[in-house]
Amino acid sequence: MPQGHSGSLPVAAWLSALHLDQYVENFQQSDLWSVWDCRALTDERLTRLGVLLPGHRRRILLGLQKAFAEASLPAGTQQPPASKPVPMKRHIFRVSAATGQEQPEPRCPPVAGGTPLLEPERGASLTQLPPPIPPRVGCRPPLKFSSSLSGGSPEPPPASCSHLPALEEPSPPVLGEKPPADTLNPLPRLLIPSGGSSWSDRDPSLHPSAPDTFPGSSSDTFSDSMEGTSATASLSPTIRAGWLDKNPPQGSYIYQKRWVKLDADYLRYFDSEKDTYSKGLIPVSSISRVSSIGDQKFEVVTNNRNFVFRAENDADRNQWIRTLQQIAEERKSKAPERTSMSFATDSATEPADKSGFLELRGFKHKLFVVVVGDKVFLYKNAEDYRLGIGITYIEMNVGNVKEVDRRGFDLTTPYRIFSFSADTEQEKEEWVEAMQQSIAEALSNSEVAERIWAAESNRFCADCGSPKPDWASINLCVVICKRCAGEHRGLGPGITKVRSLKMDRKVWTEELIELFQQFGNVTANQFWAANVPPSEAISPTSSSQERRRFLIAKYREGKYRHYHPLFGNQEELDRALCAAVTTSDLAETQALLFCGASVTCDTGDPQCPTPLALAERSGQRLQMEFLLHNKTSEPPRLEMVCSEEKHYSVHLPSITHNGFLYKTPSMVKPITERKGPEEFSRRWCTLQDGVLSYYENDRNTVPNGEIRVEEIVCLVNNPLHAHGFESTFEVYTEADRLYLFGLESPDSAREWLKSIAKSFVHPCAEELVALDFERLGRLHYKGGLTLERAQEGWFALVGSTLHVCSEDGRRQEPLQLRKLQELSIQGDHEVLVLVERRRTLYIQGERKLDFLGWVHAIQKAAGSAGDTLSEQQLTESDVPLLVDRCIDYITQCGLTSEGIYRKSGQNSKTTSLLEVLQRDARRVCLKEGEHQVDDVANTLKRFFRDLGDGLFTRRWAPDWLWATALEDEEAKIGKYRQLLAALPPVNRATLKALINHLFRVQCFSGENQMNTHNLAIVFGPTLFQTDGKDYKAGRVVEDLISHYVEIFNVNDQEMKKQQDEITAIMKMREASSSGTQQAGDFICTVYLEEKKTETEQHVKIPATMTAEELTFEILDRRKIVMKEKDYWSCFEVNEREEAERPLHYSEKVLPILHCLGTDSYLVVKKQMSMENMLIYLASRVGDCKHGMMKFREERNLLGLGLSTGFHDRYFILNHSWLRLYKEVRSHKPEKEWPVRNLKVYLGVKKKLRPPTCWGFTVFYENEKHEKQQWYLCCDTQADLREWFATFLQVQNGGALWPSERPKMRVARPQQDARLGNISLIPLRGNESEMRNSVAAFATDPLTLLRNV
Repeated sequence: MPQGHSGSLPVAAWLSALHLDQYVENFQQSDLWSVWDCRALTDERLTRLGVLLPGHRRRILLGLQKAFAEASLPAGTQQPPASKPVPMKRHIFRVSAATGQEQPEPRCPPVAGGTPLLEPERGASLTQLPPPIPPRVGCRPPLKFSSSLSGGSPEPPPASCSHLPALEEPSPPVLGEKPPADTLNPLPRLLIPSGGSSWSDRDPSLHPSAPDTFPGSSSDTFSDSMEGTSATASLSPTIRAGWLDKNPPQGSYIYQKRWVKLDADYLRYFDSEKDTYSKGLIPVSSISRVSSIGDQKFEVVTNNRNFVFRAENDADRNQWIRTLQQIAEERKSKAPERTSMSFATDSATEPADKSGFLELRGFKHKLFVVVVGDKVFLYKNAEDYRLGIGITYIEMNVGNVKEVDRRGFDLTTPYRIFSFSADTEQEKEEWVEAMQQSIAEALSNSEVAERIWAAESNRFCADCGSPKPDWASINLCVVICKRCAGEHRGLGPGITKVRSLKMDRKVWTEELIELFQQFGNVTANQFWAANVPPSEAISPTSSSQERRRFLIAKYREGKYRHYHPLFGNQEELDRALCAAVTTSDLAETQALLFCGASVTCDTGDPQCPTPLALAERSGQRLQMEFLLHNKTSEPPRLEMVCSEEKHYSVHLPSITHNGFLYKTPSMVKPITERKGPEEFSRRWCTLQDGVLSYYENDRNTVPNGEIRVEEIVCLVNNPLHAHGFESTFEVYTEADRLYLFGLESPDSAREWLKSIAKSFVHPCAEELVALDFERLGRLHYKGGLTLERAQEGWFALVGSTLHVCSEDGRRQEPLQLRKLQELSIQGDHEVLVLVERRRTLYIQGERKLDFLGWVHAIQKAAGSAGDTLSEQQLTESDVPLLVDRCIDYITQCGLTSEGIYRKSGQNSKTTSLLEVLQRDARRVCLKEGEHQVDDVANTLKRFFRDLGDGLFTRRWAPDWLWATALEDEEAKIGKYRQLLAALPPVNRATLKALINHLFRVQCFSGENQMNTHNLAIVFGPTLFQTDGKDYKAGRVVEDLISHYVEIFNVNDQEMKKQQDEITAIMKMREASSSGTQQAGDFICTVYLEEKKTETEQHVKIPATMTAEELTFEILDRRKIVMKEKDYWSCFEVNEREEAERPLHYSEKVLPILHCLGTDSYLVVKKQMSMENMLIYLASRVGDCKHGMMKFREERNLLGLGLSTGFHDRYFILNHSWLRLYKEVRSHKPEKEWPVRNLKVYLGVKKKLRPPTCWGFTVFYENEKHEKQQWYLCCDTQADLREWFATFLQVQNGGALWPSERPKMRVARPQQDARLGNISLIPLRGNESEMRNSVAAFATDPLTLLRNV
């Protein structure tokens, strides 16, 4: 085939037209410089080129196919010109044309292969056009008509001309009468010429008839993506198009010429055949009748409006009537097949993601705009939206949203720019976010959805019946809509695992798709919905609460399921399951599994101990897939009743109470400021029959409002005088609303609290009501041995103690919040993690307002509350965490420091460190280099000196001083023991820990010059809080240190451990002084190129090791020689954020390891973009970088962040600051950050749906240790490299790479054999072990030797 215009097009321009210019470099590296060079590309070769996304490969192959189909037309072929009717004056009617006028015969000249090509326009060469932009597979792009095309839609041409329908013209039907049966046969889905339209519509250049002739593609691939059934096709083919006169509502004698198109969903009319967006659309589903009204006119009757059209002649009119009647009849005939769903199937009637009025440039009045799925619909008003009569719709797969000013934004398509304006800035943000989500949905891959929708029952939601559901529960094997999917998530992963058909591509294996095709919604509902009463069924219009109740009853309780005959007999169920999995009967496996059979039951076969192994041996792939996804599924249980249903199955006691209360209006946000008395209103309130009602006064009979007790989720008793009244309490409901009540009398408030608590708390947790609680409510949590599913529990917060009562009535051991090892918020689903030494509790936040209150209350209770020892954060052994942190640090870094505790540190640093430790010692990590030994020692002394009531307490301190006068040593020791036993437990434990520490310090008195006497002189006045003139205080401390073993009953085993620790310290000091062991060395795991077991290396990290030295260490071990252009670097990888950061070659590794989380690790690999970054930095002028990037700020875990979505912002980066501006013209930055406090990671996590794949994640931490996180996206890979190179240059003083890299790594001293191979960080282990070991090393590396 000769190379034509399309073939000579540069590949860069062609890929840019396809919006795939990120692959230009890949193509050019493979010597593909023009479209002609790409003619032999296949799907497999595109994968090798680096085009990994299936949708991108399909787009390229389809574009090549169309480009070469144009070039393959015979030279000289022409198309007849598209005849356009000559417009006539609007007030003059046309003369009727003869009804016997012949229709033009389609011209289909045969071509090689037997496939007819349609004749192109005469005198016009199709190869003069650039290659068309192919539609994204799975999306329906707007259709653009050129001058050479008279109409139509993208659809493959028929196999031969013989398939065209005979164009006979029966007589027009009588008004309201159905056409004869033979005319109602389904018409082929192709364009019927009408009026001036011609068969040249079917342009073969756009729709090649033989896709299998193109290498690397198949006919199935393209035909599947183009097929157009009414239920599954996302590309609706045009059935008929042509010019008609339309009678507008303004007057019956004024006709306007319109280009009218009919497809399977809509009848639309346009100003011209070239327009993409219509002036009006009529859903086919709303057409009730089509009839002739004479003079070439016909009427389309909908439920509420009539539309009159006029054709060129009677024959044309009859064709329109016949086609419209047939399509309407087809739509009605399919209604009974849709599982009892009486609703329209067009997109406009689906539940809207966002709707409301917006101003649109070019229209006088506001339009009603609706975002539905991957489309945006425009209506004149809300009434038209209800009727479905719209203006046009916009396919979002070709759209792009951009903010233009404070209230305006543009929706840009290749065919038109829609300039919208909202009423407020907040409303504009909501619209932009909704349209960006619509674009993301439109660009998602619909290949999986189309394959699963191939089963008829999967085209409608298994729960409510909504059309085109694009979500699924992979363990229940049901296809569901977006609204039902949201409620499915609330059931928990133990009940249903929700995934998207279009976005969660990795989960959809071939076996899982085949399972859904074979199983489908019909089989699933034959089990789950076998006995659904009509009164309890839901529809597409059901509310969220109705859906939630139905889904709980259907899946969690199994209320409507078809019970298996063996239900209740566990042994028989398990035996039957073992037999079923060896067959292909998936329905039987489903019934057994969800009626109680255990997926891990014992089969009795030692070679195949589980049903999964039996299925594998039998070769039942689908059975294996079904069992794998249900490995942790919970069988339905009728007693598992959600909070909304509890009042139906649990009889709550009937409590009656009444009286006047002061009440504020209900709120949807937490109370952040004090409410004054003027903000309260006096109301008569009654609690009766499970309803808390409030009235204007005690004489009114109609309440102003009411709260049902089963909707109450939390009750809060505020501290006295927290608001304008002496006593106040808060009531939280499931609807995320907060009610604040106040009273003058604390006793009356206590009575109301007890009454309300008794009325809504489950009887199994009634013992919590008797507590003097500050907060009481129900939450979902995981803990103990039931981490697979969340269970509901009742929680009561009393002081610093959290009481828990599980759903089965068992009261668990209370949590001492001040003794928690960890208190954090983790995950994207708002989970509060409480870690004790023996257990971990995960509290889930289902309601934002209620959960936020619990978080703040627990955090406050877990912190230090006063200046006495018992009010501090404590360790498991009842030692204040502040004391424990300081002692551990000094043991690690200061035992040999001369003058320890005698020399004073800097006063300002001591004050600052003490404040931080008292605020939350759990979050403080004392590190060598950041904190000085003398500052920490001074902090410990000041804490004891300022301690309320003192360490020895005011009551017993005089007795301790008096005991020093005893001359008999045994009597003195006996008195000390007696006084020690009289101290409170926390004081006693703290005193023992402190004296134990001082006993260690005096063991090193030869180096630190602090013997027992010197320590007593320092600590005597400090612990007794005296002025130092009384020598008795020092004598007490000296006696306690000297007789430490006798007074504190230290046994031989404890003493041996102390001696071992001292010996280990001495060894480490000797090794440090001899240079064979550097202080701070410890072992960690580093990976080579990727995280795999076979690539891990365990490396000892000295305190001075740099990233460059670590890289050489790994390469030396694997005997990898670094070549000249190899830029090997060490990367910090954050798996949770899906981002990585190349370490600077001079960066110290040890501080990074101290900060690594459990989801981060180090890996050594090549830095592919380093050479390009070095070239860029060498060629640019100046050290400043500026430009537009897409910006998104991370919302915090409680959902209280800024608006979501990416927004265009202007950035300027110089040597000291990164500044953000709203637009280029702005003079004042919205935000600015010091560059030295930024950490920049390459990559953005996929769940945020970044607009491009070239992004990075930025972390910022200020001096107060407050952290922020945001995401930036660039338009091209080159932009990303330039920005990242500038960041690295600014942060590292201009040096990205060493100018002369050494050929060999600097030799380091070998590890001292006397220390063995002790790993101070476990090489492997669970998350808790890793976290605890890192924390232990950060405070005291010797703690790992204490168990030796």
